Amino acid sequence: MTSLEELFPSEEQIPAGVRLPAYVEQREYLVGGELRMWGGDLNPVRSPVFVKTARGVEQKVIGATPLLTSQESLEALSAAVKAYDHGRGAWPSMRVAERIEHVERFLVAMRAQRTAVVNLLMWEIGKTQGDSEKEFDRTIDLIVETIRALKELDRTSSRFVQEQGIMAQIRRAPIGVALCMGPYNYPLNETFSTLFPALLMGNAVIFKPAKFGVLLIRPLLEAFRDCFPPGVINIIYGRGRETVGALMESGQVDLFAFIGTNKGASELKRMHPRPHRLKSVLGLDAKNPAIILDDADLDNTVKECITGTLSFNGQRCTALKVLLVHRKVVKPFLERFSAAVDKLKPGMPWTPGVALTPLPEPGKTDYLRGLVDDAVSKGAKVVNELGGKVNQSFFFPAVVYPVTRDMRLATEEQFGPVIPVMVFDEDEEAVRYVVESQFGQQLSLFGQDSARIGKFIDAFANQVGRINLNCQCQRGPDTFPFNGRKDSAEGTLSVADALRVFSIRTLVAAKTTKDNTTLVQSILTRRESDFLTTDFLF
Repeated sequence: MTSLEELFPSEEQIPAGVRLPAYVEQREYLVGGELRMWGGDLNPVRSPVFVKTARGVEQKVIGATPLLTSQESLEALSAAVKAYDHGRGAWPSMRVAERIEHVERFLVAMRAQRTAVVNLLMWEIGKTQGDSEKEFDRTIDLIVETIRALKELDRTSSRFVQEQGIMAQIRRAPIGVALCMGPYNYPLNETFSTLFPALLMGNAVIFKPAKFGVLLIRPLLEAFRDCFPPGVINIIYGRGRETVGALMESGQVDLFAFIGTNKGASELKRMHPRPHRLKSVLGLDAKNPAIILDDADLDNTVKECITGTLSFNGQRCTALKVLLVHRKVVKPFLERFSAAVDKLKPGMPWTPGVALTPLPEPGKTDYLRGLVDDAVSKGAKVVNELGGKVNQSFFFPAVVYPVTRDMRLATEEQFGPVIPVMVFDEDEEAVRYVVESQFGQQLSLFGQDSARIGKFIDAFANQVGRINLNCQCQRGPDTFPFNGRKDSAEGTLSVADALRVFSIRTLVAAKTTKDNTTLVQSILTRRESDFLTTDFLF
């Protein structure tokens, strides 16, 4: 195993294939179809990677991005409003096939930037090379699958229905101006999972990248500019409170797609002067538990819980954030699990076989240490040998046991490599933990007794959005619904659901009379309407 003291490389030790070009001072931002140049202050982009120098270990600063103000964000809003033009703009009025052609041109341009984006994912957020490549490729696949789902939706919508003497065609239409904001842990995939459905359904979009993983959008700016009509997609940078706050206060944002904390989402939604006009789809906090019964297959359970708790250092909303283990198996589980954690390989994102990497959030190691110290002060212990060891931005995963309800780790989402383990004796204790939690995204259930598992399923079906049997929590496949209850989400995302989220059903209806039938047939055969049509996509 790499010594934590020797974790960070010198410049000479960084492989040539993953080295970034010189310091990137980005001043471009996209508004109204043009790349504008920002002459004001910049926000430095600090990598979680530190580098050995003659002066000691220093944090790598890889570039800077524009610190725009409310003025620039409102100019982006004006461009989006103009492009949408009350639903009469070229983009919302465009046939579905034409919008798909624009997105397919973007995909071609995006594929050409794979290496640049993957390298920036590694350097900006510390994601391993394999996971960075997977995120890029999965994002491409997601957009392709979204196009396929839109074609299917278009085919379904092309038919007419007749009910009670009324004939109608029901199609989906755009809603207006969408504000899309993604998370730093999946700054490409989860952001694009809302951005492209919004675009494909005919909305105009303002996109603000996450607080980390910002520079990686730069290689795609020209593609966004060249592949979409002016104002259809606008990309801004800066501090959210100033830029996004101004957008919400304007009352001209119709759709709000946000993946982050429930506190942040609530604050932004409260700024909108007409909340009844704001449609929101939100992916928020989670404290997903794994419930490990006394008859669980421990080999499989340990394997799934290692991945579930520590994939990308536990920085996933779908990560397992607390393990509830039956007292009868807590000792053998902890022995196997702790040993498996200590065998994980730490290193730089590009290191072959690396499992643990530095954390991108400033002050994160201090925050995690505070959670561990709180638990230890109340009777818990760090049970794995290397747990909690720190080197600059790196925090070795800490397995903490026994965690009790009075500890912060029992309820607070750590979003990082600290694994709280709680013990239970009666099944109702585990059920009560889930019921009383403020979060309700997912949970994992490990056990083999079908009758017992069935009772747990019934107890949890109205508590969380997804119950995973003998496997970790996860979002995919992208065709599955992704949602949550309580403070964990608002709305549902999946390839098909996202298209519905960013649109509204609109119908053309008429009484089934001879004259009306002739009228509708004339419109259809002469192709006199882009909306009322029986044409469909293959």
